[in-house]
Amino acid sequence: MAAVADFRSDTVTQPTAAMLKEMHEAPVGDDVFGDDPTVLRLEEETAALVGTEAAVFVVSGTMSNQLALRTHLAPLQEVLCDHRAHIHVWEAGGIHSLCGASVAAAEPAAGQQFLDAAAVELYTRRDNALYHQPVTTLLALENTLNGAVQPLSLITEAVTSARALGLSTHLDGARLFNAAAATGEPLEAYGRHFDTVSVCLSKGLGAPVGSVLCGSAERIDKARHYRKLYGGGWRQAGLLAAAGIYALREHRARLVEDHENAAELAAGLEELGFAVQPPETNMVWCAPPAGVDFARVAARLWDDERILVGGAYGGPGGRNPWGDSGKTMRFVTHLQTPKRAVRGLLNGLTKILRKG
Repeated sequence: MAAVADFRSDTVTQPTAAMLKEMHEAPVGDDVFGDDPTVLRLEEETAALVGTEAAVFVVSGTMSNQLALRTHLAPLQEVLCDHRAHIHVWEAGGIHSLCGASVAAAEPAAGQQFLDAAAVELYTRRDNALYHQPVTTLLALENTLNGAVQPLSLITEAVTSARALGLSTHLDGARLFNAAAATGEPLEAYGRHFDTVSVCLSKGLGAPVGSVLCGSAERIDKARHYRKLYGGGWRQAGLLAAAGIYALREHRARLVEDHENAAELAAGLEELGFAVQPPETNMVWCAPPAGVDFARVAARLWDDERILVGGAYGGPGGRNPWGDSGKTMRFVTHLQTPKRAVRGLLNGLTKILRKG
């Protein structure tokens, strides 16, 4: 039986009927030959939004990030990123295996939520210390990071510090559209600070698949070469690009609805005794009431209500914004979790917690 609602991630979004119609009617060509008109249009529109010269359409956010990193990094070099960064924690060690490079997984200073200029200066290694250490050559940031928006002021400071140290810059913007919706800033305001920017179409925007890597024409040309090496060349990809174009044009403005629904969910969870981190976008991080086994609650939600929720996060290396002590859960709102789904989840949780 299909789920009534799925709060595990915004990657589970389904294409709408209007999006499927655009896909069905899209003119296509051979993207490896560079003559798929729909792919070319998607790349042009995305590059214009981000404020870069060029872009390349790829299958996933991981591929987009790894292609970017490959254009920046080589053996004996190092990327500086947050210790919670997707490129470090959730991309199967691609930096090591594909680039032959190292990772400086940095922690924000005490009291800070994100890496700032001081952290960049602290963790950057420009002296190879008698050949014992890699040399830091790249700063990679992520926005949003676990649903939290890194302010433009902090980005500006961190990137300015990186430039002064001779580093290039990359932004994992898998949910950059959410950051822009939350702040009202245009994507270009973020994109101007980075040599490469990866944006995802298959999360909050609701396309079935695909990410776009943006950058200079020279760097994107190099990324295309690596895309072919990694097996990422595809043919009549315009069918998928059409979904991305529709998502860019029709679904960006509605992301604020997901944020509003996340706020309503957070308020309801608090009333049920959950310890909640106030959401900034579409992710709600929380801990259950004392004595509540969340794995059992999740199973009951599925059995009784046909509602899917994610598992608990925690422990070393986990995407846990509260640190490594104890377990937290993540609920994610998206295109297929409207207000009625949020209220259905809260009603289901209420019944399960009352029954014990």
